[in-house]
Amino acid sequence: MREVFSSPVLKIEQPRRGPFAKSRYKVLDGDGTVLAIAGEASEKGRAESLRTVFPGKSDLDARAVVLTTPDGEPLLVIDKQLGRELTEVRLPDGETVGTFVTERVGRRYKIRDGENKAIGTVSVDVPRNNFEVTDSEGGKVAQVRKKWAGLATHLLTTADKYSAEIFDPVREPLRTMAAVTAIVMDLNLHESKEIT
Repeated sequence: MREVFSSPVLKIEQPRRGPFAKSRYKVLDGDGTVLAIAGEASEKGRAESLRTVFPGKSDLDARAVVLTTPDGEPLLVIDKQLGRELTEVRLPDGETVGTFVTERVGRRYKIRDGENKAIGTVSVDVPRNNFEVTDSEGGKVAQVRKKWAGLATHLLTTADKYSAEIFDPVREPLRTMAAVTAIVMDLNLHESKEIT
């Protein structure tokens, strides 16, 4: 993954979409070159689609996105499990790269490697717009920020934009996990646009 996410600055954008559309993301480098595209892995059923129109606690639903190159070559699967406890990042062959494990809902996530060893942490600020990624010794490895797009966009759409700055050198798999932090946090904290 390192070659795909080698830029120290990444932009993660979620295009505006209607309530029945799938989750989609674009990952760009600092110059705006598209590095990867992520799209929801499964079709939603009618009940799930209605929950999108009339949101409740839909952030508890399981969701998965497949990250591919712009040419469609699979890179990663980001799999948010049912509930708020676990998001897995896997290679296309099913091998686990790492996991984000909820330590404090909406505030702190432990990053573990494929062998379940703690390799870092994501700390979230109160408005859930800034995410600091640290290694297991507490050293800052990345800063991810959600950009404010205005009240109407924030409340009525899922069109979110993030920037990620990665402070190299960062060893794998933590670098890949830092690079996908924006997508993971969006799926866990912002995707549902809850009214309740």
